[in-house]
Amino acid sequence: MTDTRLRAMPATSLPAWLATTMAEYVRSRMQSGESRERAEENKQQSLERWFPGGEPLAGHHVWDVLDDQDTVVGYLWIGPFETGSTDWWVFNVEISADHRRRGHARRALELGQQVAKDEGARTIGLNVFGYNTGAQGLYAQLGYRVTSTQMLLPLD
Repeated sequence: MTDTRLRAMPATSLPAWLATTMAEYVRSRMQSGESRERAEENKQQSLERWFPGGEPLAGHHVWDVLDDQDTVVGYLWIGPFETGSTDWWVFNVEISADHRRRGHARRALELGQQVAKDEGARTIGLNVFGYNTGAQGLYAQLGYRVTSTQMLLPLD
């Protein structure tokens, strides 16, 4: 097992991370077929809901993912889907390309799941874009199961 650990993301790093992760969110939504305008609207709604005033909503965790050398290799963001809910969500997990395929994402998710459980979560869910088959495989190995599928037909 990899020697991966989580560390609360420093407040000084949060604005840059948020800008980067939200830009990636827009790109992913567009890659999945959404217009830029709709993707930007979704980004704005997410920021207002999950990061009021630029800070994570109470009960949410944004962590740096560290390797055994204390190098930041990625990040994980989880929290309750609704305030006070026992249904939690993996909002984002990302491992830097040069650190992938070493077990960091798996271990980060396992550590995050334990925190969620310790804080009263009964379930933890996530969304994965259809094009991200590698992530889908990892989530299935960790025991996540498909609960819905959305499909899109471009009419260009």
